[in-house]
Amino acid sequence: MSIAETIKEDDWVFLKVSPIKGIMRIGRKVKLSLRYVGSYKIAQRISQVAYKLELPPKMSLVHPVFHVSMLKKVVGDPSAIVPVDTIEINEELLYEEIPVAILDRQV
Repeated sequence: MSIAETIKEDDWVFLKVSPIKGIMRIGRKVKLSLRYVGSYKIAQRISQVAYKLELPPKMSLVHPVFHVSMLKKVVGDPSAIVPVDTIEINEELLYEEIPVAILDRQV
């Protein structure tokens, strides 16, 4: 089963980014940079291999239609993905852990 058969409208996908010089970069410009960014919601299926994504306003210069080879389906809950930009690191290269929920208790 190909990825084109598993992706449908309202699914969430990661977008593959290109590390090639001369092409507009999304994210960092380092050797070990991101390979996939997002997660983005599929707005519309254009053809069997082309999908239109709902991109944020900061990516307004990027054309919103992508080939299926540029997409990777999000498995799980996309709301549980924490954006790296929201993690603040202090001068000692430490960050504060903030608990989201208490999962277990011992009496």
